[in-house]
Amino acid sequence: MTKPTPVNARIAGLRDLEPSARLDAVCAAAGLDQSDRALLSGAGALPLATANGMIENVVGKFEMPMGVATNFCVNGKDYLIPMVVEEPSVVAAASYMARIARAGGGFHASADDPVMRAQVQVLGVSDPAAARLRILEHRDELMALANSKDKVLTGLGGGCKDIEVHVFDDTPVGPMVVLHLIVDVRDAMGANTVNTMAELLAPKVETITGGTVRLRILSNLADLRLVRARVELEAAALDTDVLNGADVAQGIVEACALAVIDPYRAATHNKGIMNGIDPVVIATGNDWRAVEAGAHAFAARSGRYTALTRWERTASGGLSGSIELPMALGLVGGATRTHPAAQAALRLLKVKTATELAQLVAAVGLAQNMAALRALATEGIQRGHMALHARNIAITAGATGADIDRVARAIVAAGDITVDHARTILDET
Repeated sequence: MTKPTPVNARIAGLRDLEPSARLDAVCAAAGLDQSDRALLSGAGALPLATANGMIENVVGKFEMPMGVATNFCVNGKDYLIPMVVEEPSVVAAASYMARIARAGGGFHASADDPVMRAQVQVLGVSDPAAARLRILEHRDELMALANSKDKVLTGLGGGCKDIEVHVFDDTPVGPMVVLHLIVDVRDAMGANTVNTMAELLAPKVETITGGTVRLRILSNLADLRLVRARVELEAAALDTDVLNGADVAQGIVEACALAVIDPYRAATHNKGIMNGIDPVVIATGNDWRAVEAGAHAFAARSGRYTALTRWERTASGGLSGSIELPMALGLVGGATRTHPAAQAALRLLKVKTATELAQLVAAVGLAQNMAALRALATEGIQRGHMALHARNIAITAGATGADIDRVARAIVAAGDITVDHARTILDET
C-alpha cells in the first residue's frame, strides 16, 4: 500500500491568486483529485435531492464561502484547514497566526477519549437516595442492555463504559434521580448512539426505581471529551513595525486577563475563539450548535462565565497560550456522511479519527484567539478587520469583477471604508 504524501500547509502567495488558481494550489498540496476539486469549489456539491433528504420543507440551498487556512502544524504534522464562514478576516487571521506559530514548532494538542453522556431523568420517586443505590446495584445489567443493540460500536472498543446516578432533592417538580450513561462513541459525534441507549434503558430504570422516566437524551456538555491545545512563541516572533514583541506579548496577556475575570469581556473573547472553531465544524458537516453549547457551558462550570483560553509569559520572556474545552465531533454519521462537500473537506484535512479532528479544531480556535488579542494589543481590532471587509463594502456599493479590488484598495487607502465612499469611487470611473 502506497503511503500518502504528507501535506505542506505552507502555500506562499495563496491570497494573491484567483479562486480557481487557489483551489488548484490547495488540491495539489493535498493530493486531491478532480472530483474533490469540484466538490470544494461548491459547483453542484449538494444536489437538491440530497438536501431534500437531510432536513424538512426544503426549498433550496444557502451558500456560504469556503476558504482554506494555511500554515497549520499540529503535533508535528501539517494540515490545510477548510473553513466555512461569512465573516472577513477569520481565515486570514488564523493562517497568519499559524505561520507565526510554525517557527516555534506549531501547535501541540491532546484529547480525551470520545466519551459522551446520556441522561435519563426519573421523577415520582419517594426514596431517591435508595433509588440511586438500586440503580447502581444493577449497573452491570444496565450497561449490558445498553450495549446489546450496537455490536459494531462495542466491536470497535466503544460502548457504555459506566453509569453515574445523581440525586436532586429540591427541584420545582419534587425529588429527581438522573442516571448518566457514560458512552465511548469512537469516531461518531454520538448523539444518536447515546439517545438510543437511553431510550432502551428507560423501562428497566422505571422498574428498578418505581418512578417515571421523562427525559432520555444526551448532554452537550461533553466534559469527559475535552480537547486541549497549546502554543509557545518567542517574543521576537510578535514584533510589529511599531511595537517590539515583548510589548505585544504583554498586551495579549493583559487583554486575556480581563476575559478571565469579567463575563462581559469573556463573552466576546470566547466568540472570537468560536470564530475559528465553528467554520471548521461546519465545513466537516458536524454540529456547530452542539459544540457552541458545550463550550459556553464549560466556560461557566465554576458558576462564573470565564475565558476558554489562558495566555501567559514564559520564563524566557516569550508567550504561551492554551485552550481546553469540550469537543464532540464525528467522522461518521449525520451530514459528515450525507454532504459531499463535507466529505471532501475531511479528505482535505486527511484526519484519521474524530479525536485528531478535535485537536485540529482546538488549535484553530487558539490561533484565532491569538490573532484577536494581538490586534487588540496593537492597532485595535477594526483596522485589520475593516481592511479585509472593504471588498464586501465594494460589492454592496455595486462593484463587480475587477472593480471590487480596485474600489476596495481605494477606500482602504483613503481610510474611509464606507458604502458611500465606495459609490463615489465607482461613479468617478
